[in-house]
Amino acid sequence: MALRCRTKGRATGPASDKGRDKLTRRKVDPITLSVVRGVLETTQREMTLTLEQTARSSVFNLAHDYSTALFNHTPEMILQGQDIPIHLGSLIPAMKSVARFFDGDIHDGDLILHNDPAYGGSHIIDTCMYMPVFYEGELVFWTVCKGHLTDIGGPVPAGYNPNATEIFAEGLRIPPVKLWDRGRPRHDVMNLLLTNMRARRDQEGDFNALIGACQVGARNLKNLINKYGRGVVQDCIAELLDMAEAHMRKLISEVPDGTYSGTAVLEDAGHGYGDFDITATVTIKGDDCHIAISSPPQIPYFINSYEGNSHSGVYLGLMMFAQLPPPYNEGLYRCVSTDMGPKGTLCNAKSPAPHMNCTTTPMETLTDAVRLAFEQAAPAKVSASWGHANGCNIAGWDKRHDEEYVTMVLASIISGAGATASQDGWHACGPECCFGALTSGDIEMLEHSYPIIIHRYSLMEDSGGAGKHRGGSGTCWEVEPMDAPMTLITFGEGRRIPAMGAAGARSELVAPKVGRLEVTRDGTTKIITENVIETILPGERAANKNPGGGGYGNPFERDVQKVVEDVRNGLVSLEGARSDYGVVIADPATLAVDHAATAKLRAA
Repeated sequence: MALRCRTKGRATGPASDKGRDKLTRRKVDPITLSVVRGVLETTQREMTLTLEQTARSSVFNLAHDYSTALFNHTPEMILQGQDIPIHLGSLIPAMKSVARFFDGDIHDGDLILHNDPAYGGSHIIDTCMYMPVFYEGELVFWTVCKGHLTDIGGPVPAGYNPNATEIFAEGLRIPPVKLWDRGRPRHDVMNLLLTNMRARRDQEGDFNALIGACQVGARNLKNLINKYGRGVVQDCIAELLDMAEAHMRKLISEVPDGTYSGTAVLEDAGHGYGDFDITATVTIKGDDCHIAISSPPQIPYFINSYEGNSHSGVYLGLMMFAQLPPPYNEGLYRCVSTDMGPKGTLCNAKSPAPHMNCTTTPMETLTDAVRLAFEQAAPAKVSASWGHANGCNIAGWDKRHDEEYVTMVLASIISGAGATASQDGWHACGPECCFGALTSGDIEMLEHSYPIIIHRYSLMEDSGGAGKHRGGSGTCWEVEPMDAPMTLITFGEGRRIPAMGAAGARSELVAPKVGRLEVTRDGTTKIITENVIETILPGERAANKNPGGGGYGNPFERDVQKVVEDVRNGLVSLEGARSDYGVVIADPATLAVDHAATAKLRAA
């Protein structure tokens, strides 16, 4: 189904398209425009800081797995935070869906909660708050926050159930519902939700953080209108949207007209259905762009993506190509239309398809497909893929506090970034779906928060894809429960197919460049490359290893001294130097290079 991002929501506020008609809009003073833009950006950052400083779970306060955005009354996104990109694209259709659901029933003091992918959500563990902002009795803005809760109910802690064959086995679906009605909290609704979630205290704390962030945003926006007046502020916002549109149209117009295609492979991560191709077809005509996605039929496994979430993957691939500086708003996407394919497919799933893994798998593959399609049109912008997510969740009983704990370990999905034509990939910056916005957090704080011992958190030797410019290194996160059994659930992929290189990059050593889980019991280590649920006992260890990013260019063209430095720094092994880069190190102690042997090997 084709969707243009200029779709309107409700008409409670002043009637307009994109704020005010260009013909009637007053001329915007550039200094005022700059100030309004600065206030919007500051408002968004204050919302983000509120989430970080007031949330209870490590997913929020350490890993920063949340996003914030501002919408006008139409509703059109007027500013997205520099947060998790796989969140933000889906907020555009989700906000419109929520506004349509309550059309005619939106009031000052309302607060709406939502997570359902059938209403534009990403996956149900990502819970979103929507606060309408009224001024003098008229709807003028929405403040929006989305955060990854540590649990959403269901049979498996943390929501990721690799055994689910339908969405009902994954957790609590929440269609748009009012938590506040005209300023009055619905304690009955909140209690209903929290009663169905594990680690209630954590979920309640994170809910309160989301509410507080929305309130901070609403307060700042009202103050902005108090200072400059509604008309001036709306004119400035309309101008910012138009500027973003013009910027993207100019970029698209520089791409030759035509149709371009990119295909990426989604590996079988234990579902038994084999590898899948996801294809993106990009059609450029003037300054308009249409992106069509082709994917196989949905499957009874938790990697299906509903339409709203798939928009995030498409927009991320587009922005990786565009490489535009922030700030970002919905004006960027006015010239972009999308078609996610027929309902009932992997990237346009329909109920009851299970979906919990969808923000990483298949979104990172979808992102790669879109990026590859654009690179067909503009080869000069080619870059390597980032490492795909391969992570784990943990749950158990905390004897220190006599209460249940559950969390997604975001430190466990930190992979390497892809290399570009100008530089090596960044280490420990991925995965691709988060594009550097996710942080691993303080290891000591994780040990303080949960009854675990983290034995290792490090970069992985030989994990970065080989190339003239090397891919960034992935990470290893090794954990042991302290004094009680711990449930560990794996999710993701990138365990067999390494991150794609670019411009002739290739790797001979593949095994170190893909993810895996290694469980050590009684002196024996078991390697797991599927999504599983494991019980880890005290004295046992689980090491989750993440892939590195892809390389760029012929690895035999990499400067020999750079290879030596990589060996010295533990990023490349002696065997990796020889096999991947054709560099023969004669003396492991001094790292002296056998230049004759190196020249012969590279010439072969």
